[in-house]
Amino acid sequence: MTEQELEQQRTTNWRTGGNVVRTVEDARSFIEMVGFALMYPERTLPLVPSFIGAYAGSAAGLPDAKHAFADPRAQQAIDLVVRLLRERSAFEMNLSGDTNLIIAAPLFPFFYALVGDRNPKAPPKMKAQGAATSELSARVFEALQKHGPLSKSQLQAQVGREASFTALDRALGELWSILKITRVDYSASEGAKWDVLYRWAPQAVKEGIQVSQPEGISALVSKYLETVVAAEQEEIEQFFSHLTSRSKVREAVSALLQARELSYVTIGTKTMIRMTPPPEQQRRRNHG
Repeated sequence: MTEQELEQQRTTNWRTGGNVVRTVEDARSFIEMVGFALMYPERTLPLVPSFIGAYAGSAAGLPDAKHAFADPRAQQAIDLVVRLLRERSAFEMNLSGDTNLIIAAPLFPFFYALVGDRNPKAPPKMKAQGAATSELSARVFEALQKHGPLSKSQLQAQVGREASFTALDRALGELWSILKITRVDYSASEGAKWDVLYRWAPQAVKEGIQVSQPEGISALVSKYLETVVAAEQEEIEQFFSHLTSRSKVREAVSALLQARELSYVTIGTKTMIRMTPPPEQQRRRNHG
C-alpha cells in the first residue's frame, strides 16, 4: 500500500471526498461505519474522523470546537447528531475540554468498560485535587438522579444559585468524562439537557459493566484501525491515552499482534499496524 492509497481509503471511510452526510439515515450509516468520530477536528488527534468533516464532505476549512458557532454548517450537523442521540443509535462522551466523541451504539459498552463506573447509581468518587468542583459534581449528579433530565438553568435552581454557569460546566464535564451523565437533548432556547446515563441507556450501561478492560481496549483498537486503515503505534496510544493508560494499550496491541488479528505493514518510510487482511485477500495481493 502506498501513502496515496492509504489517504484515499481514509477519505472514503471518513466521507471527506464529497460523499456528504445530509440525512439522519446518512448520519446513522456514517457513525456505524467508523464506530466513533470527533464532533469537530482536534489538532492533537489528527487520526480520528470528524462528524463535521462528513457533513461537509471535505477535510478542508473545517471549524474546531471553539469556532464552530460562527460556521453555519455546525448547527445543521449538531441537529443530525441530536437526532441520533434521541433515538439512542449513538452516544456522546467528552474526551477533554471541548473535544466530544460521537459513538455508535454497538460500540458504546466498550467505552463504558474503560471509563465508566461499575456501580453507576453511586455518587461520583471525590478527588483529592479540585475538591470544590467534585463536591459540586456530587450535587449535580444527585439533582439529575432525582429530577433529570435538566437543562443548565434548571440544574442551577436545584443545586443553588451560587453555582455559576462556569462552575456547572466544569461539574458537568467532569461527570460526563467518566460517563456518569450524558446529554440527552438540545434546543437553541434551553441549550443541552442532561440526565444520568444509567437511566437514559440502562442496557448499554449493563453491557459495559460486564465487559473487561482488556476486552474493551481490544475491541476499540480493532475498530479504530478498521476506520483509519493503518496507524503507527504512537498514534494508537495517543488516542487511547484519553481513555486508559498507554501501558494497557500496548498490552492490547501486543496481544492482537500475537493472535495475528493485527499485523505490521510498511507504508512509505513508516512501519504501521493494520487489521490483518483475510487470507484470500492476502493471496490476491501476493499474486497481483
